[in-house]
Amino acid sequence: MFTGIVEEVGAVSRRSGSDLSILAEVVLEGMRIGDSIAVNGACLTVAAFDEKGFTAQVSPETAERTTLGTARPGDAVNLERAMAMGDRFGGHFVQGHVDGIGQVYSVRNQGDFSLWRFRAPDEVARYLVPKGSIAVDGISLTVVEPAGDTFGVAIIPETVNRTILGAKRPGDRVNLEADVIGKHIYHYVKAGNGGLTQDFLARHGFA
Repeated sequence: MFTGIVEEVGAVSRRSGSDLSILAEVVLEGMRIGDSIAVNGACLTVAAFDEKGFTAQVSPETAERTTLGTARPGDAVNLERAMAMGDRFGGHFVQGHVDGIGQVYSVRNQGDFSLWRFRAPDEVARYLVPKGSIAVDGISLTVVEPAGDTFGVAIIPETVNRTILGAKRPGDRVNLEADVIGKHIYHYVKAGNGGLTQDFLARHGFA
């Protein structure tokens, strides 16, 4: 489990088959083989590490469903260690299970903030609700004005400067993970549990 609070930006150093090696500093502290690391929001398992970075293996499923399938040496990546018992909880519950690949749709400055809009695939768009949570490349953000297959987020300069968002442009791809609580509620309601009728589901956009 992660929080969506990026600890540092690392860089891909090598790609060989399923092995993905990443240069890092902060996340190496206390690292052990088998630890979980979120790389651009995708949970990977540490297979090896040294004083300069770590290596994880990207499964065919992860390569297909995330942007890690096209990661190349030199690419910057957001990194976060799995949360430890007793840690402060600063973002939202992020599993590291990417639901789909989206795209940067537009970026508009609003004073100290910037309003970003993203296009989301159906497997993510169905869970978007105003003020709900979304992980974009592993960054915990709050949904603003979801509309069809797009949604907005207001981003502070600190987030842009401390993550790979600062290098993103319209059209660039991003990993998206919908709020796990919202997903469970959606499927519970969709199944008609709690006595909810199909008419109710249809009227509220779930059918």
